[in-house]
Amino acid sequence: MIERPYKRIAVASAFSPRFEQVLAEAKRVRERLGSELNLIYAGKKNAQTATRFAEALAAMRLPPDAPIHYHEGPPADAILAAIRENAVELIVAGALEKEVVLRSFLGNVARRLVREAPCSVMLFTKPEREPRPLLRFVFFAPEYSEHARRALRLALRFAEMEGCQNFYVIRVYTTFDAARATLRANQTGTEDDEPATRTLEEEEDALEEFIDAAGATKIEMEARCIRGNTGFAASDFVQAVQADLLVVPAEKTSDDLPAHIAWVTDVIPCNLWVIR
Repeated sequence: MIERPYKRIAVASAFSPRFEQVLAEAKRVRERLGSELNLIYAGKKNAQTATRFAEALAAMRLPPDAPIHYHEGPPADAILAAIRENAVELIVAGALEKEVVLRSFLGNVARRLVREAPCSVMLFTKPEREPRPLLRFVFFAPEYSEHARRALRLALRFAEMEGCQNFYVIRVYTTFDAARATLRANQTGTEDDEPATRTLEEEEDALEEFIDAAGATKIEMEARCIRGNTGFAASDFVQAVQADLLVVPAEKTSDDLPAHIAWVTDVIPCNLWVIR
């Protein structure tokens, strides 16, 4: 039996019109990546909520004894507390986004989950009762760390299970990066060779090396260095290729995302998977 990367996956539940759709997406993710599916509900346990959960679990053909964690308080606070108290490794939720001038912005609860959850987060913008395969992946590589390499291997594993047809690995190359590379080229006697000082050609080579380090896979990957000055350039690329899932590695080093990937809490161009 193949070891599951996540021992415990939880779905952030609310009795919204999309409740069963989000639960269906969580079931699909658990079947691909996890061993156990839990439910988290921001509110009190009573006969009515117990009945609704029982009906939903039956409708989804999920185990009737699936753990349900009830936490009172503001939704984001309650969900984050349940994640910490129950050792959740991946939280699945609806994005509850709204569209403004052709960009979709995260809802408040989803934004806090992405920023503050101690675990990985997967958000669905348009969850479906019968989930469609995720055929186009975009992996955003903010750096070439060991964590990013592990995240890429995990994303490829999920992509294989989904029958992925297009898998892009991208990095944003800014005018500031280009200026630093020019400055480095004009300096002599320096051993400074940080990633931010690479020329565009060197950056493209580094991205290819990062992809090769992921090891053997059935998925064909395409490397792209995106020219732009903000993370929105990556968002525009994701929209242009009509990606189904954007994957972003993020090491948990503080209570917030690093500045170079914080843009994912402002706009969500498609379904999002933050791997911690």
